[in-house]
Amino acid sequence: MPVKTVLVLFADGSEELEAVTVVNILRRAGVSVTLAGLNAGALRGSRGTLLVPDATLDDAMMRSYDMVVLPGGQPGTDNLKADARVLKLMQQMSHQGKYVTAICAAPSVLATAGLLDGKQATCFPGALDAFPQVMQRPSAVVEDGKLITSRGPGTAMDFALTLVERLAGKEKRLNVEAGLQR
Repeated sequence: MPVKTVLVLFADGSEELEAVTVVNILRRAGVSVTLAGLNAGALRGSRGTLLVPDATLDDAMMRSYDMVVLPGGQPGTDNLKADARVLKLMQQMSHQGKYVTAICAAPSVLATAGLLDGKQATCFPGALDAFPQVMQRPSAVVEDGKLITSRGPGTAMDFALTLVERLAGKEKRLNVEAGLQR
């Protein structure tokens, strides 16, 4: 089986706990992960942590991926939502039948891109209130086809393990989970 590839986007003000948890868990599963920043250089997360992305979004977009992940946090979610490259990438990935995923406030980016119309999703409470066309669910992780959403920092581990299972199977998820001592 070829190595699966994932693009995790990070903007100034994104929730670092969500981004780092997803990157760490996917890499434990043997997934090739690129953490891409909207801007070059180190970016400051919503809680003040500096992260140095592997690539810029422009460079990362020159490759193809099996999945894209958007961490939430503020003002990171607003920064992702305001970037036309991000919205276009979400639409392209969805139309190609790839996994499009978001956690916390970031499902609002997917809704802004028109990807959650009539779909089930979850988010940080209130993040999707401006999008009545989305069927909100209170679960930690919600899957609707290849759209996967999660509620927030407290569900980041469940979210990341779900992503592992979708990309690498249940057995890989269980192996990674066992190593975490959950």
